[in-house]
Amino acid sequence: MTKPNSRTSALAEKHKNLGSGLEDWNGMGTAWSYNTDPDKEHDAIREGAGIIDMSGLKKIRVSGKDTEEVLNHVFSREIKKLQPGQSSYGIVLNDKGFIADDAIVYKNENEFIFVHGSGESMELIQESAKGKEVEVKFDDDLHDISLQGPNALEILKNHTPVDLDSLKYFNHYETELFGKKCILSRTGYSGEKGFELFVSSTDAVAVWDNILEAGKNLGVMPASFTALDKARIEAGLLFYGYDMTNEHSPWEVNLHWTMSKGKSGYRGYDAAMNLKDKLNFTNVGLDIDHNEGLAGGEEILVNDKKVGVVNSPCYSKRMGKSLALGHVDVDCSKPETAVVINTSDKKLNAIVSSLPFYDPKKTRTHS
Repeated sequence: MTKPNSRTSALAEKHKNLGSGLEDWNGMGTAWSYNTDPDKEHDAIREGAGIIDMSGLKKIRVSGKDTEEVLNHVFSREIKKLQPGQSSYGIVLNDKGFIADDAIVYKNENEFIFVHGSGESMELIQESAKGKEVEVKFDDDLHDISLQGPNALEILKNHTPVDLDSLKYFNHYETELFGKKCILSRTGYSGEKGFELFVSSTDAVAVWDNILEAGKNLGVMPASFTALDKARIEAGLLFYGYDMTNEHSPWEVNLHWTMSKGKSGYRGYDAAMNLKDKLNFTNVGLDIDHNEGLAGGEEILVNDKKVGVVNSPCYSKRMGKSLALGHVDVDCSKPETAVVINTSDKKLNAIVSSLPFYDPKKTRTHS
């Protein structure tokens, strides 16, 4: 586990000036809140564009003759199918078949970049790399600025030499942005069309400032993790450490689809397959009869019996709903199932909801 505040974003002073206390996430001081209203920041993500410092994600550069073999032993997706300029979302399993992490793997011309959160990816990659011709390097200089929202394309497209209009989802360019070297990726964590911009620490401030200037008439706004949390919960996107941990199987958290068909033999695969019909719970959405967001950790009840737990809650002012992602017993997971949330001072009615809550056909993300 990374020590708290052992990593520093080049954008830290920007966040402080916006009112952030730089709360720790993944070892880095992170903007969980600003002086601005998180609902307004959420509006920017949905209506204009939200700019978010995602540099707390860890970036691992992997190169060398045996790179594909090593990463294929770690990652649930088939690495060999990726072409330069493509990326893939998947999971990392431990030997027990439980989820040790989730990640996006980017293939460039001469290397792969493995981007993950707070799980065990680095340790497991290093373990798989023993005796192989491969270099595994943690790169904390590489910063990740995410621009999410319907106006993100318009803000960026005139400031890079590549054709952003034609860039497909989970594809990226090694290019320049505002004259700075950049990996420009059509990915994000918001349920909106957006881009992630990987730049060096020395260029991060300039890129951040240029985006705000270029988007000043297009609704751009710095967005905190509180606002991003609202967007990703609406989109049904899981957060490692909350919605999935190394005690959960891919089947329980509905991430078995990331296990490429026809691929086997990687770490944890056989153990995970043995867990396919042994679900202790399943991941669901919860639509709660309440006018605030919950704290998280509340018990979910049916007939006064505990059947689950709330993991990721929020109040979506845009949807006018108190929402959450939670784990419930399989026999209580059908949409429209009535449940009760047991808070510290009251019991709240809720129903199990299909995911995602917002844009269920994902037309905005994939457009």
